[in-house]
Amino acid sequence: MRNRAACFRLFAATLLVFALAACSTPPPPPPRPLALVYRGPAACSGCAESVATLLQNSPSHFRTKFVGPDGDETLSAATLATAVVYAQPGGGSLDPAWRKMRKYAAIIQDWVRGGGTYLGFCLGGYLAGATPGFALIPGDTNSYTDTAQATVKTTDDTIVTVRWRGQSRHMYFQDGPVFQLRTGASATVLATYPNNTTAALATTYGRGRVGVVGPHPEADQSWYSDADITNPDGIRPDLGYDLIETTLHLPVSAPSPTPSRTR
Repeated sequence: MRNRAACFRLFAATLLVFALAACSTPPPPPPRPLALVYRGPAACSGCAESVATLLQNSPSHFRTKFVGPDGDETLSAATLATAVVYAQPGGGSLDPAWRKMRKYAAIIQDWVRGGGTYLGFCLGGYLAGATPGFALIPGDTNSYTDTAQATVKTTDDTIVTVRWRGQSRHMYFQDGPVFQLRTGASATVLATYPNNTTAALATTYGRGRVGVVGPHPEADQSWYSDADITNPDGIRPDLGYDLIETTLHLPVSAPSPTPSRTR
C-alpha cells in the first residue's frame, strides 16, 4: 500500500509541476497591427517598399501587406476593414495617378470616415487633397515649387529644408505638395517649408485620422545614392515615425463630414 501511495503522490506532484509550468508560461503576444500599403501604377518603383519598412520599424511595429494592382491583395472595402492604417506612397504626377486611383476614392473615404488612418507620402499627400483627390484634408494641395519664395524650383530629386516641430531638418524632396488649409480648419502642423507653407500635418476626418507629408521621410540610403545627393542630417527615419505616431494618436472629436463628391 505504501508503494501505491508513494506512486500516487509522485504522480500528483508531477501533474502539479506541469500545471504550474503551464500557468507560468506567458501568453503569446497580441498580433501586431496591420498596415496596408498601396503598390501599383500610381506609385513609383520602390516607394511602397520604403513606406512599408518605415511602418514596420516605427514604434507601433506594424505588420504590412501590399494592396492594389501589384499587391498581395486587392484594394477593397473588405481588405481595408482588416487594417489600422492605409498608406499611399509617392509616385508620378497627380492627374495620371488620380485616373488610376479614382475608382478607390469612395471606399477609402468611407473607411477613414469610419475610423481608419490614412497616411500619404508626397503623391499620397497630393491625393489627400480635393482637386483632384480623396478630399480627406480640410483644404487642398499645391506644388511647393509653385509657391511664392519657394526654395526649390526644380522637379529633380533634391534636398529641402523644413522646420519640423520648430527644428531645422533636411529631407529628400521631389516636387512634393504644400497643404493649404481652410481658414479655421483644425489640424496639427508638424512641419513647414522655409516660406512658412505647410509641409506635413495630421488631422481628422470623421472618426478617422489623416497624416500627410510633402517631402520623403521614408527615403533610405539607396534613394540618396541613386540621386547622387547627401542629407546633411544623415539618414534618420525619426520624422517619419513622428508623422505615423502623431497621426495614430490624434484625438478624434469631429463629426462625420458629408461625403465629398469625387471627380
